[in-house]
Amino acid sequence: MVTTEDTLPLLPEKPVKPRRRWWTVVVWLTVMPFAIWAATRTLGLDSGFPAVQLIAFTPYVAAASLLPLLVAVLTKRLWPALAAALATIALAACVLPRWVADSSPEPDGGPAIRVLSVNMLFGGADPATIVGLIKKYGVDLVALQEYTPEARDALRSAGLEEMLPNAVSYPRPGVTGSAVYSRFPVADLGYRRFESGFGQARAGVLVPGAADVRVESVHTCAPSDAARSGCWERDIAQEPAATPDGPVSLLIGDFNATLDHEGFRSMLAKGYRDAADVVGAGFEASWPFDERWFVPGVTLDHVVADKRVGVRTVTVHRMPNSDHKAVFAELVLPKGAA
Repeated sequence: MVTTEDTLPLLPEKPVKPRRRWWTVVVWLTVMPFAIWAATRTLGLDSGFPAVQLIAFTPYVAAASLLPLLVAVLTKRLWPALAAALATIALAACVLPRWVADSSPEPDGGPAIRVLSVNMLFGGADPATIVGLIKKYGVDLVALQEYTPEARDALRSAGLEEMLPNAVSYPRPGVTGSAVYSRFPVADLGYRRFESGFGQARAGVLVPGAADVRVESVHTCAPSDAARSGCWERDIAQEPAATPDGPVSLLIGDFNATLDHEGFRSMLAKGYRDAADVVGAGFEASWPFDERWFVPGVTLDHVVADKRVGVRTVTVHRMPNSDHKAVFAELVLPKGAA
């Protein structure tokens, strides 16, 4: 008897093993958080709670993203492996450049200036350590945050004013005080007060041989919870733009932000560069420095300079009685008009 195609017996379909399907689900569940994180970071979607808080830890997430990629490859899940690879590449592209020094030249003929930033944690940072760093590194200018009347008196007793005799000083109880101390003459440009209550001392600094310099001791509202995320976004958005045809702008202090925050990158786009990023020191964590904390370190404190300024070095240093490390930078200013 001749059989036609219609009468051929049907072969039973090969059943999908429940275990294989379960492994596919597990692999996707390991990949998706990293894919979402990569999209949030690359698209600048880190507004609001808890994205603002979490995005600061992107370098750690970038390193951890290799794990789901390895799992997907070893279990031979093609599509999860592809998604994991894209997430890893995207995160690496975001964080690895801060590990590589830029090749931008220094300004021709301009003087160097050595600066230091210290968050004093309610004014309690050790004054002897601050003065010691100024002596050791020949610091010309120090920006202080959380600068209280008690801190002012302690620094005076430790000899700060003998080394840096010129100051724009706005001591306040708590966390809103701010100051700039300088070896060079300064002009008091006032205190920038944000709606959050945080504020920044502003100084004009006359560095011999350099163009006019404007410095602010930066301290934005800390996005420590859902209520404060909004005030941080507003504060950092109000940081002043650089003036390419005017005075050289330096923003030095505790931005409560990392290079992974869209708000911080938008501020840099106003004509600035992050000094640590320029010299390949962008992974130098400055917070938390405190035995009470069990949080991976992140880079919240920065020296930010307009694009005319050269950067030679950036280092961070332990600061007893503060939860932040001090940040030191040696900069090269553009030459002043003849």
